[in-house]
Amino acid sequence: MAVQQNKKSRSRKGMRRAHDRVPMPAVIFCSCGEPTLPHSICPACGSYKGRKIVEDKVKED
Repeated sequence: MAVQQNKKSRSRKGMRRAHDRVPMPAVIFCSCGEPTLPHSICPACGSYKGRKIVEDKVKED
């Protein structure tokens, strides 16, 4: 098992960890005003690039 020989400074540790963060997902706002992921259908209204892709489900009683 490997054991470090010299202590890593706070600066070096911080520089190494600078890229370990989790990136924030990109969010766009649909024409209906709901936030959604880019290049995907809006889960609220079912539209993509201004066109209706998914039709609303009609409940049958």
